[in-house]
Amino acid sequence: MSDQPAEAPAALPRLRLDFGAVSDVGRVRRDNQDSGYAGPWLLAVCDGVGGAARGDIASATAITQLRRLDEPPGSDSSDELLARVAGAIHRAHDRLVELVDEDPALSGTSTTATVLAFDGTRIAVGHVGDSRAYLYRDGAIRQLTVDHTFVQTLIDEGRITEAEARVHPHRNLIMRAIDAVSDSEPDLFILDVVPGDRLLVCSDGACGVLEDARMADILSTGSPEYAAVELVRSSLEAGSSDNVTCVVADVHQIGDETGDAPEALVVGAAAEKRLQRGRTGGLFRGHRSGDTGELDPVPSDLPDDAPYDAIDSDPEAVRYAPRPPRRYVWAKRLFAAAVVIGLGWVAIAGLWSWSQHQYYVGEQDGSVVIFRGLNASIGGFDLSEPYQTTDVELDRLSNFDAGKVQTGIDAKDLADAQKTVQNLAANQEPATTEPGTTG
Repeated sequence: MSDQPAEAPAALPRLRLDFGAVSDVGRVRRDNQDSGYAGPWLLAVCDGVGGAARGDIASATAITQLRRLDEPPGSDSSDELLARVAGAIHRAHDRLVELVDEDPALSGTSTTATVLAFDGTRIAVGHVGDSRAYLYRDGAIRQLTVDHTFVQTLIDEGRITEAEARVHPHRNLIMRAIDAVSDSEPDLFILDVVPGDRLLVCSDGACGVLEDARMADILSTGSPEYAAVELVRSSLEAGSSDNVTCVVADVHQIGDETGDAPEALVVGAAAEKRLQRGRTGGLFRGHRSGDTGELDPVPSDLPDDAPYDAIDSDPEAVRYAPRPPRRYVWAKRLFAAAVVIGLGWVAIAGLWSWSQHQYYVGEQDGSVVIFRGLNASIGGFDLSEPYQTTDVELDRLSNFDAGKVQTGIDAKDLADAQKTVQNLAANQEPATTEPGTTG
């Protein structure tokens, strides 16, 4: 048995969260691929990646799985709380795998995820990608997460500064995300919070353009709702070209309630999937003039007849519900493979036909020879063959000409190669005769 004492169960909740959440499509993008969630026990932001591969579906799907963490805490230890967060992130990956299997057009879609699961005394943080979590405490802001990006590796190596990273041409290159290919391991850690703390979770549409000092200034005043709106507005005014999502929460002592507990909020693509009912558009009015004009929050207890099953249905019920068999899957895959192989053979045949019209002058067995094909080899296989053997001997040429022949003299066509041989023949030394012979 281990001598280490077992970790004591988490204490009864003594803290609570007040929160606000805002997501805006921004001034450049046509679609909002961000999704956000704020509830009594969970704060989360997912930023979808994929463009035509529908990053909005990836982020909304991830929020669907993560929102299951928004439930009253038990007596989990820190390790168990972190395991719950990791499990939700892995379930998001599994669900994306299923969606891509059902619709290959979604291949390539992925999403970031920054998750703060609250148990009334502490927060378990799970993080994949470049969305961020911040802690504002005693007038100072601190970044809690580390970006999984190419520019972050350059920062870590001391090659660029944080300011340079904001304008780096590869600043959007994400090294780790939730996708349908690899099951990425999230960063996981526990954060202790105290009354008066303010938490921020945001997509890179905000933290990618706002300096820490500006975010701290906004977080220093107003309610969580006000701070979230001002962060989004300031990001757009600072020139953000991306979707912008901000979730802000205040930590209070239980017993300090001033009104009814706020309803859980779903914002961004995840909310649009419920609200659109087949149409496209943003959640917010007037964002192009700087006023986000937030719509009514989406409650967590959505009606059973809502059309978007990734938000409204029980994920486990959907996961194991009977599904109609997919038709002709293997036939389609075989056909696709045949097309790829056929195109490969056509390309190889075209290359071979072209090579048979290429010539160069080289050497074989001491004689100058015209070769047809390419003066190269692949895997020990020569891409040329002797075409005409001449009577020009290599040892009768000057060292310069012999060296050129041994290397191979390229020709535009057969006539050009024959002309090269004629010039070599004219420059070769006369044959020597043996003593006692005439010649």
